[in-house]
Amino acid sequence: MTKKRPAILVVNDDGITAPGIKVLIEEMRKIGDVTVVAPEGPQSGTGHAITIGKPLRIDRIYIYPEVVMYKCSGTPVDCVKLAVNKVFKGRKPDICVSGINHGLNNSINVLYSGTMSAAVEGAIEDIPSIGFSYDDLEYDADFTRCRPYVRAVTEQVLANKLPKGTLLNVNFPKGNIRGIKICRQADAKWAEEFEERTDPSNRSYYWLTGVFQLRDRGEDTDVWALQQGYASIVPVQFDMTAHYAIPELNSWNFDVSG
Repeated sequence: MTKKRPAILVVNDDGITAPGIKVLIEEMRKIGDVTVVAPEGPQSGTGHAITIGKPLRIDRIYIYPEVVMYKCSGTPVDCVKLAVNKVFKGRKPDICVSGINHGLNNSINVLYSGTMSAAVEGAIEDIPSIGFSYDDLEYDADFTRCRPYVRAVTEQVLANKLPKGTLLNVNFPKGNIRGIKICRQADAKWAEEFEERTDPSNRSYYWLTGVFQLRDRGEDTDVWALQQGYASIVPVQFDMTAHYAIPELNSWNFDVSG
């Protein structure tokens, strides 16, 4: 009896024609039956945004034989929601993979990333989910070294599942990959500045710039692993409760009676 191939949902935030998603589709076709629902254009930095107040559209497109593909007018999270509700019609895919993103989504970047938010939405839908990102922002980035690791991580998730409410954030360094490290998210932030410019109408506008500030020198973080040439895997949860703070808050006095 032939074993049924897993149903794989592929999404991204760089847009349906980005080279990174092409690589992901090619690798996923070796594992299972692929359905793609991806933004029609770039959606980097959209985080977990959803579209409200205006219509959403998905249109079937034909690029790869045996791959069902839709471009979506909305955000990466919209793509996952529409995939589950309209494309899969309530039947859940076996796994959701997002990426491969052009640029890292390590450390604090996970909060801003459309790539990771799509994977988070998959996990919210109880679908085992992975976000893949690569340390190269160039359009013609060479993902060759990422390919076997993308396949291996996906196959391991399919074989072992993930704890409920958990997904994986996978980042690849540029250049040779020494292996994989399971990590925690590094403590870092962006020191942001807004460069002021003037348009032809003499009105001011602002361009976001910034410097990445690493405040964490631990050797068990995603930033450290990537600096050492390893791919980093951080297990991520969407329950943002700071459980350790609950006892402290319970000691506060909120009495307003007098």
